[in-house]
Amino acid sequence: MLAELFAVLAPVLIAAGIGYGWARSGRLYPTDFIARLVLNVGTPCLVLSTLSRAELDLEAFSEMALACVLVTISMGLVGWALSRLFDIDWKVLVPAYLFGNSGNMGLPMALFAFGEPGLALAVAFFLVLSVGHFSIGMLLSGAERSVKALLVNPIMVSLVLVLPVLFLDFQLPRWLANTVDLLGGMTIPLMLITLGVSLASIRVQHLGSGFVLGLLRILCGAALGWLIGWLLGMQPLAHAVLVLQTSMPVAVFNYLFAVRAGRSPEQVASLVLCSTLLAFGLIPLLLAWWIPALR
Repeated sequence: MLAELFAVLAPVLIAAGIGYGWARSGRLYPTDFIARLVLNVGTPCLVLSTLSRAELDLEAFSEMALACVLVTISMGLVGWALSRLFDIDWKVLVPAYLFGNSGNMGLPMALFAFGEPGLALAVAFFLVLSVGHFSIGMLLSGAERSVKALLVNPIMVSLVLVLPVLFLDFQLPRWLANTVDLLGGMTIPLMLITLGVSLASIRVQHLGSGFVLGLLRILCGAALGWLIGWLLGMQPLAHAVLVLQTSMPVAVFNYLFAVRAGRSPEQVASLVLCSTLLAFGLIPLLLAWWIPALR
């Protein structure tokens, strides 16, 4: 099981390593252009492509949506408390704790661990978190300051378009489905390569706090996911998916937003890197507990 899980996680570090090597070699990399391309084109297509294929039960979706909101609010409070404790700008730390990597890491891991039913539940979590991430998250990080601009943000538009596909059983035309699959496929690799480029400029003193805060992000997320799932009386599979999604490392998009806003991108990149490295050791332990229990 660990070998297969490593096969899912390894591309994250390999892709980031390519970006790291590219930057260290002295070659130019248009970070701002790539970040805008990913946010405005790639991500909306990824959302449409992923969610249009999901099969969700309305009651299960509502329960997972409520759990996602409760955990996210709780993690925001944890991030704010830790920002006071470690004397870090809360606008840097709170978004990192609010929004984990539930998309490009959480979705494939849920599929591997729990199959198609688990993937559908993970998509429900991802959809709700994405709404918050690309609205409140962009405001908090400084990547966007206009509420009107958020409403016409391509990611928000894609989320609105995908709702009737999810709940009214609409089907995308084949030409559109193929197009969003193609364009959405560039998103995750470019995000991770861009992350690696930033990692090449991280100062050593960032790594200590990065590992501590990254560890706390994973552990607090897992604990709050378990507690809220237990309080809501969730079924074992839904409970397992919730805990998996809430224990994800810091989302790569937090780094892209920091780059766009010019707000401590190296520090955010350190949080992303360290929490992702820690996920290699901690998430397999989490799955080793849940998978036998479900069987």
